[in-house]
Order: sequence, then C-alpha cells, then structure tokens
Amino acid sequence: MRPFAPLPTGTLDQAGFIAAQDAAVRAAIALQGEVGLTVVSDGEFRRGSYWSRFVDGIEGLGVGEARFKFHDKQGHELAFTAPLVTGKVARRAPIALDEFCFLRENSVALPKITLPAPSTMHFWRGADYAVAGVYAKPRDFFCDLAEIYRAEIAALAAAGCRYVQLDEVALAMLCDPAVRARVVAHGNDPAELVALYVDALAEAAAGAPPEMALGAHMCRGNFKGKYLAEGGYDEIAKALFACPGITHFLLEFDTMRAGDFAPLRHVTADKGVVLGLVSSKNPALETLEDLLARIEEAARFIDNDRLAISPQCGFASTVAGNPLGEADQRAKLALCVQAARAAWN
Repeated sequence: MRPFAPLPTGTLDQAGFIAAQDAAVRAAIALQGEVGLTVVSDGEFRRGSYWSRFVDGIEGLGVGEARFKFHDKQGHELAFTAPLVTGKVARRAPIALDEFCFLRENSVALPKITLPAPSTMHFWRGADYAVAGVYAKPRDFFCDLAEIYRAEIAALAAAGCRYVQLDEVALAMLCDPAVRARVVAHGNDPAELVALYVDALAEAAAGAPPEMALGAHMCRGNFKGKYLAEGGYDEIAKALFACPGITHFLLEFDTMRAGDFAPLRHVTADKGVVLGLVSSKNPALETLEDLLARIEEAARFIDNDRLAISPQCGFASTVAGNPLGEADQRAKLALCVQAARAAWN
C-alpha cells in the first residue's frame, strides 16, 4: 500500500472535504486489512476528537473549557475543551450511522463503531457540566442521555452493526489518587461518580441486541503523546467489571501508570478483556517476547481464552494526533496480529 497521499494546500469546498475524508477512511481500512486485522474502524477521520461528532449532533450540547489538563512526566501541560450541557439533550438525527454505513460498504472485515461514553458529557467540567437551571441533578441528565444512546445503538443495529465501543476516560481518571483528591476539593464524592458513570454505561447498553458486542474502552488520556491520569484499576474494578450489558473491556496496560493485572480477577465470567499492551503514544516498537510474557501474566487473573490484545488507544484521539508516523502505526498493528496468533492460535 502506498503512504497516505498529502492533501493539496488551499481551501476545500464541502464536497472536496468529504471526498478527502472518504479517501482517508478507505486508506485506513486497507492498512488494517493488510496487517491482518479482522475488526476494522474508519480511523475516525470524520471527527475532530473522539467526542466532537456526538456533541455536534445532539441538541443541548456545546463546548466549554475542561477543568483538567494533559501532561507528561516532564511537567509539560496542555489545556483542552470539553462538552457543556446548554439545554435539555435530545437526539434529532443519527450520530454515527453514516460512518458505519460507509465502513460496512468498504470493508470485508467486521466494522467497529465508537461512541464517547456518557461520562464524557459530565466529568470534565464538574459541577459546571451544565448551564445553571437546565437539570436539577446529574441523574436527570443521564436519564435523558441514556435515551440518546439506546436510540443510536438501535439504529446502528438495524443497519447491521454488530460491534460498538464506548470510549471511557472519566472512570479511568478516577483511578488516580491525585484526580480523586481534586474531585473531592470540588465538592464531589469519587465513589458516587464511579457509581453514576457505571450506571450510565449500563443504561446506554440496555436494549442492545444479544448479537452485538458492546465494549467499554478505558483510556487515561491521549493527546500529542501526553496523558491525563495514572493509577491501577483497583478503585473501580468491582463496580465496572460487572457492568450489565458490556460484553468486554478494552483496558490500557501499555505503561506502569496503568497498574498491574490483579484487578482483572473482578471481571465477571460473562465478559472478556482486550489488553492494551501496545502504546499509541510513542513510536518505540514493543517486542513480541514482552507482549507474550505480559499476556501470560494477565492470564493468572482471568482465563486466557477471555483475553485479546490491541494498542492501548487509537493512534490519534484528536485531530492533533500523536508523535507516530504511518509506518509506526502499521508496525504496531502488525505486531498485535503476530502476538494474537502466537498466543491464541
């Protein structure tokens, strides 16, 4: 496959912009097929960030400043924006249905569609998640939000979608003692937020057809090689890993910031785990030997046949991306396939 072709400089009209997105998605599909993946995504080339399309498409959602910042080990920080509730939320049209239909028509592999987890619309701004007076309490908001998710998942299922992934950052952040301390300082109870967000996941998943895989992806932030939080899954494991309706968890385990595998003992017997062992934040290529050793280590806490492997996150959670090139991405995806074949075939 030839490298992604650079776009011409200048201004594109709407038709030209859509054509460029289509071409980028087709190239991403081809790359995934060439390395041997049997599940493919569209690379989210139609989104500015993992949550932007959801916010753009839902009545009552806007954008404000987040109360957290991305950072790295050197102390460098980057501010970011977050969803803001501006009115009663409602789904007036499909959100990701066109993305799925294009992916379905252009791939022979199983198409996966991602949606931001419900907590995305609440956590980043704390008590200021909504304009004053819109919702009396957060659970009222999440009740309306659940209807949106169930309608979107039903529309995707009717179109033939059999794999939806909910991208969850807030729950992963609530594993971090420093984040939990900030939450308390802002007048919230971290345990209550965990319960609220796990319930929101379950309500979003309610009604999904039994043939649909519904994954929850845990991420500690992924922006220009920087992250938001650290800490193992111990604080959320019992509540999260029994969440009704979720069939499997895609868990970040690419660095020591994610803790050890011991919390996997809480994953209920009806669910699986995708180990995110390969980093999408830096170009250094992991070794097959290390990956197989880590899979074997994880299998001490959960049956091996309930495990899989993947990168810890997407290669670009926002349009800003991460410091990896196409060749790096190809090599890392191919390594995941090689590791999976060695571990489970």
